[in-house]
Amino acid sequence: MSSESYYIGVDVGTGSVRAGLVKQDGTLVASSTEATITYRDSNDHRIFEQSTNNIWEGMCKTIKAVLAEAKVAPSAVKGVGFDATCSLAVTDTNGDPVVVTRGDQLGEIGDRNIILWADHRAEREAELINSSGSVVLDYVGGTMSLEMEIPKTLWLKKHMAAERFARCQFFDLPDFLTYRATGDNTRSCCSLTCKCSFVPTKAGWQADFFKKIGLEEFAQNNYKQLGGADKVLTAGVPIGNGLSKKAAAELGLLEGTPVGSGVIDAYAGWLGTVAARYKENGKLVEKIPSIDESRHRLAACAGTSTCHIVQSKEGIFVKGVWGPYKDAVFPGWWMNEGGQSSTGQLIDFMITTHPAYPKLKELAEQRKTNIHEVLQDELNKLCKENKAANWTELTKDMHFYPDLHGNRSPIADPIMRGMLMGLALDDGLSDLARKFNLTLEAIALQTRHIVDSMNAAGHDITAIYMSGGQAKNLMLMQLFANTCNMPVVLPQSSGAAVVLGAAMLGRFAADIGREGKLNEVQQGEALWKIMVEMTPPGTLIAPSASPSEKKLLEAKYKIFRESIDIQYRWRKEIAEASQ
Repeated sequence: MSSESYYIGVDVGTGSVRAGLVKQDGTLVASSTEATITYRDSNDHRIFEQSTNNIWEGMCKTIKAVLAEAKVAPSAVKGVGFDATCSLAVTDTNGDPVVVTRGDQLGEIGDRNIILWADHRAEREAELINSSGSVVLDYVGGTMSLEMEIPKTLWLKKHMAAERFARCQFFDLPDFLTYRATGDNTRSCCSLTCKCSFVPTKAGWQADFFKKIGLEEFAQNNYKQLGGADKVLTAGVPIGNGLSKKAAAELGLLEGTPVGSGVIDAYAGWLGTVAARYKENGKLVEKIPSIDESRHRLAACAGTSTCHIVQSKEGIFVKGVWGPYKDAVFPGWWMNEGGQSSTGQLIDFMITTHPAYPKLKELAEQRKTNIHEVLQDELNKLCKENKAANWTELTKDMHFYPDLHGNRSPIADPIMRGMLMGLALDDGLSDLARKFNLTLEAIALQTRHIVDSMNAAGHDITAIYMSGGQAKNLMLMQLFANTCNMPVVLPQSSGAAVVLGAAMLGRFAADIGREGKLNEVQQGEALWKIMVEMTPPGTLIAPSASPSEKKLLEAKYKIFRESIDIQYRWRKEIAEASQ
């Protein structure tokens, strides 16, 4: 058994739980992943639900697995940190799960108690909130998304018996995990500010807002159902007395192990990437980044969806982009968060629903490779056959607008839909390959739209720091660099970056517990120092488009922006014709 200090980071993603055991220098010693269950409704595509019991069971398995794999004793684990998707977890006042599924069981004790971030049932509630004129809207880019927790909570109130609703507690999922781990209900500034309409610069909770939208009981009971009004913590600050006796026994750790205040998964991706140095042309750039450098580094956490996070010293208001959020991670600093509701999910959808998908799978099995390699080979073959210099030229006459699940940023419109131009009477593998490239291209073009909107409002983003599964897709990463005309820095391990960010919270909780009370500046300096020490060097991908490809991408970007205007015009014309 080792005498070194270790930290555990737990990442709860959309479809799995992953635990990582991390050394003081950021080395990932062991990791383990368990799939989680997502419940859908065959009659309503908007519904996505999960279970905190299922997630907690996965956490217990993965944490025990990493300790066993690395042969590390629980006593060597000095801190634990959690991140999770921004999903609404509902319990009663005892912490028992409360059913969120429409029907007779809604509000009863039961397993399906999470409304996942991707759930779009609260459309009308979001419309009501967005008509309120409240100051909270100023801090979510002017429009509150139906993916946030207050629209979903309002939906539950409208559909749940009053006496059942009154006994509920409502958590953004990262805060539920720290509550379940410690028994302490103290909430994080990240979850409350980013997803629950808490405004630090306006004295926190806004009573007028909750009264106006029909959640007046929250103001009347001092926001007890949202964790109270007394105390919120910035990222990594120790919660309560650490792991409770019950949670420690279930997780295979020691009672009292420090637990850091949690963050939303994309913010853990920010923590685990933006302090990285990087290799350029195989050589490590020696300069140690300062906290001020974070202002120029956009963290893109790209999995099922993609979040785009940038930090600033002053609050910057960007229309259609969430924030600015004060104290979301660093005390005294602000965050803006752009996003695409469906990216990895969109790529999978475009591939798996195509008639040539069975043939694609068969070829991948025959060649003992993955489907993406087969598609790349097919695109290269098509380029030779069509004398196209690159994939962009190959699909130059095809255009795709990608918002099949609505737009999160920067137009913040949940009823936007996808558009495809350039269809031919072709349902073979070549058509699938073209549409695959077109999908990647559309995701990159939308990333540029978000970056352009942020920079136009006052940010100064000069590089994109990736995390999440899509960072493995090197052709997509090069496309990002070419389309946005800025370098993309890839983490040493695409999957480990988010877990590493969570582990940093555990280390910060342990360190700050030893050092005692720190002021805001000292907290920020201490957390940034941990990030620099624990973040492995990344790999820089520079823009490499030829002049002709760059010209095509510029034209495609113009068409992409025009597609938005056309969709709005068509929507208006149909609405007028329907009156």
